[in-house]
Amino acid sequence: MSRITPFASPLLLGFDTMEKTLERIAKASDGYPPYNIERIRANAAVEAPERLRITLAVAGFSEEELDVTVEENQLVIRGRQADPGERDYLYRGIAARQFQRMFVLADGMHVLGANLRNGLLSVDLVRPEPERMVKKINISVSQ
Repeated sequence: MSRITPFASPLLLGFDTMEKTLERIAKASDGYPPYNIERIRANAAVEAPERLRITLAVAGFSEEELDVTVEENQLVIRGRQADPGERDYLYRGIAARQFQRMFVLADGMHVLGANLRNGLLSVDLVRPEPERMVKKINISVSQ
């Protein structure tokens, strides 16, 4: 039985990589760490464009234990805590687990920076206004 995908139309050309990306995202649906995504409106007074902010709850992680990278068109946020062996826990309810959270970025998206404050990691992104472009294609006539 063949499956029908959103990109199965013959009018949508070159979207096979996007389809694979959507499949990969659907498989990686772990809820840890929790996160928010918010839109920060443009501020003309200080010439700040509209931005997106991703905020992850990373309580217990230090700056050295977090890694924020952009790989191709993906924002990848990793956390890895070193487990101190000298502690003898009677009860351990706070897990020291590693994580990897991926966000697919649209073409043109740029990461402005990351900030760790009070156990929250905020990553700011900017989406520049795309240029409207119309390109005339010449038609060659062969004889």
